[in-house]
Amino acid sequence: MRMLTICCLSLFFVSTSAWSEDPVAKQLFQAKDSLAPKADASKDAQECLDGLVWKSESFGVTLQPNKEPLDPAIVRFPSPQPTGNSINDLVALEWYSAKNEANEVIDAPAIIVVHESGSKMEVGRLIAKALHAQGLHAFMIQMPTYGYRRPEKFVPQLELVSAVMKQGIADARRARDAVAVLPHVDSRSISIQGTSLGGFVTATAAGLDRGFSTVHIMVAGGNLYELITNGNREAGQMRDMLAGAGYTGEKLRQLVAPIEPLRLAHRYDKNNTWLYTANRDQVVPPHHAAELRKAAGLDQDHEMILLADHYTGIIYVPIIVADIAKKVRQELSGRVTP
Repeated sequence: MRMLTICCLSLFFVSTSAWSEDPVAKQLFQAKDSLAPKADASKDAQECLDGLVWKSESFGVTLQPNKEPLDPAIVRFPSPQPTGNSINDLVALEWYSAKNEANEVIDAPAIIVVHESGSKMEVGRLIAKALHAQGLHAFMIQMPTYGYRRPEKFVPQLELVSAVMKQGIADARRARDAVAVLPHVDSRSISIQGTSLGGFVTATAAGLDRGFSTVHIMVAGGNLYELITNGNREAGQMRDMLAGAGYTGEKLRQLVAPIEPLRLAHRYDKNNTWLYTANRDQVVPPHHAAELRKAAGLDQDHEMILLADHYTGIIYVPIIVADIAKKVRQELSGRVTP
């Protein structure tokens, strides 16, 4: 599970018969942004919001059913923060659908999964499949320049780090409204989970408004400037590359400020936000999660401490996804009238 690397510039599936007689026929749905950020009393937070939000509008969502039983269905929709590249600006979601024992797609809550920085998105897919196995509709979003969104002859540009991350944050929030219109998705309950790079994206997206039912941030936190300036491993590699391009000191601070989670953390729904922190994390040291928890005003019981480092924390995935599924269902049952 890597964090902010240069890449950021850059088992269990739905049966085809559940969607269409033609297993490869695309289906089209119409969605509308539900983004509704409340004005913030903090000038700094409002400035951050102004740089991240977009004008709500209607948009099309396409569903490409899976061709093989173990393949994901693919959901596409336009990015609300386009970069001008038509390939990158068409967001892709991999849909791991919830099923019953008869292997039939069922009505269930949904969760957006935001992957790590690895180009193969292996951890994101692992978590999405595990959440699917817990009876949730899991949608792994391919971040800008990843997967289907990677333009031919793509060359990363360090000066676009902030812009690409801003697009990813917006895409993750719009994904909530894209999946809400799909069949079998319980639109009352749509959550988000992010790991490492995806955790930082999730941490900022969650501060835009209260669009997600529950929020789950894994091996991530706040204070990107300090992390890049003093970090090791992937963070250190990013620091060296940015420094080589002239991004140090105040210039670096200004580069990452527009996507800094700490600026919006106080806007979280404190009852429905949880952190999953590795106590020996050498990539995102635990104090970054502590800063985020403090800024958000989260109680200590809203942070699960993993006895692991940034990579060995993978062994906790079964425990984490079971915890997430439990919290998703608790949140939904707590506000549904019997």
